[in-house]
Amino acid sequence: MTGLKTNLKLSLAAFTFIAFISASAQDEGFIYGKVTTEDGDVYEGPLRWGKEEVYWTDMFNASKRENKNLDYLSSRELDQLEDRYDDNDNLISRFVNITWDDDDDHRFIHEFSTEFGNLAALRIRSGSRVEIKLKNGDYIEVDGSGYNDIGAKITVLDRELGRIRLSWSNLEEIEFLPTPSNLDEKFGEPLYGTIICDLGEFTGFVQWDHDERVGTDILDGEEDGDDYEIAFDKIESIERDGYSSSIVTLKSGRQLDLRGTNDVDDDNKGIIVTVKGLGRVDIEWDDFDRVEFREAPNSGPAYSSFSSPKKIKGTVLVDNGDRHSGEIVYDLDEEYTLELLNGEKDDVKFIIPFYNVKIVEPRGDDEAEITLKSGDSIVLEDGQDVSEKNLGVLIKTGSDRVYVPWDRIDKITLD
Repeated sequence: MTGLKTNLKLSLAAFTFIAFISASAQDEGFIYGKVTTEDGDVYEGPLRWGKEEVYWTDMFNASKRENKNLDYLSSRELDQLEDRYDDNDNLISRFVNITWDDDDDHRFIHEFSTEFGNLAALRIRSGSRVEIKLKNGDYIEVDGSGYNDIGAKITVLDRELGRIRLSWSNLEEIEFLPTPSNLDEKFGEPLYGTIICDLGEFTGFVQWDHDERVGTDILDGEEDGDDYEIAFDKIESIERDGYSSSIVTLKSGRQLDLRGTNDVDDDNKGIIVTVKGLGRVDIEWDDFDRVEFREAPNSGPAYSSFSSPKKIKGTVLVDNGDRHSGEIVYDLDEEYTLELLNGEKDDVKFIIPFYNVKIVEPRGDDEAEITLKSGDSIVLEDGQDVSEKNLGVLIKTGSDRVYVPWDRIDKITLD
């Protein structure tokens, strides 16, 4: 199947983005793997996390168990960080989970989030503790408390037995494997289309209400006392009708004005669009206008599209003119290009893998300009990664370690 060129149109003069959906076989974008249970049973096939994650571009979320990067800071630098958080509790971001752990020598612990395509295996150590193996062979220990990706039921479309739903407590290991080009059975066709919102238009793979991702998923609502359960693959478009209802147009041409559930009213958690070359765009219900669904050009990037994870590297320009080059630990936390940079533009959230980021330029206390590898740029605000909430960067060069607080950074250029 050939690739498809799509436009991401924004109402921003400074940011015109063209997205290219990479060529892939029809089914290679779905998560696929081998699951081993504690009893030694092995199942192989497409995987789905609960009723949610099903694509390699979907996010795996958990909490890191420790932050060894703070070992490189001086006592004075650590005291300054502690003072910032003691004096300003609202510095804790809505995007990145940070805990102040008194039992772990006062370490800042952050969230670990990455696309499933970057994972080689998950080894379950206990109910909430998991050892992640990355594609490059590195291991990261995470905790799932407060996250639904650890502890979820895993559905396997086993090649021999068919659909099997496995309890997390019975799992030993999940090994991720390249997805066959054509699957005998899958969870459904991708949801794909164009989202029109206050900020502009975004075209890509769609997550409705943060949950529904495939055509067999169901949109619920009611009209005139009648309850409807409509498969997304029957829907042509959805238009927000105020806060409490939506106009749903079916492919048959029939229209319904549905209300009464979080699929069609202001309890909707938001609509996410995954755009190649950018990342994920999360649009709140209040900013959403309309979605127009159409057939996806493919199922998304294949497992092989995700290269072996690399450390973040680049050059940091300091306000006194100094330059430091080497491995960069961003926000004293993100070390790999597979990790995520978060921020907002006009209440629309952007979740951008570092492998798509070229330059970060802080602009005062509240925002930063992000230049993508594509050359396009956008000013983001209100997130841990792009404001004074950022803990600063650690630059590693050989055996040397240099820490630069966020308010001293003029520019970060990534390799």
